[in-house]
Amino acid sequence: MKVTRLFLFIAVLVMFLLHAVVVRAQQKPEDLAQKSAEAWLALTDSGKYPESWDEASSFFKSKITKDTWVSKLQQTRSPLGALKSRKLATAKYIKNPPNAPEGEFVILTFDTSFDQLPSSTETVSMILDKDGKWRTAGYFIKPAGM
Repeated sequence: MKVTRLFLFIAVLVMFLLHAVVVRAQQKPEDLAQKSAEAWLALTDSGKYPESWDEASSFFKSKITKDTWVSKLQQTRSPLGALKSRKLATAKYIKNPPNAPEGEFVILTFDTSFDQLPSSTETVSMILDKDGKWRTAGYFIKPAGM
């Protein structure tokens, strides 16, 4: 009886793990990167600039210090006011792009509106980091049409 229960438990566990692997394999890099980018953007939207640096990729951190990043965001994001809306416009997967470190990237653009900038484009470059997570490698914001 105990052997049957143990076998049944192991069988259910194996089925659950196989299902999790299949679901993960079916997720596209663009979707995974978008989810991570949106979580990262939520930090910047709420003024958590130091935390946004903490959550960025190792590549990002090698290019800009935390203090410089915080200062630049205070200069550029704070004057824009609160986020009004953000909608994904494009998501493009790229492997080993020129002028970038080797690796997998997803370049996301968002049509974004802020209180003081009603129409802008945000570009968030995501990299599959050394820890296997999609993390921010670059962030740019510009008025729409520029």
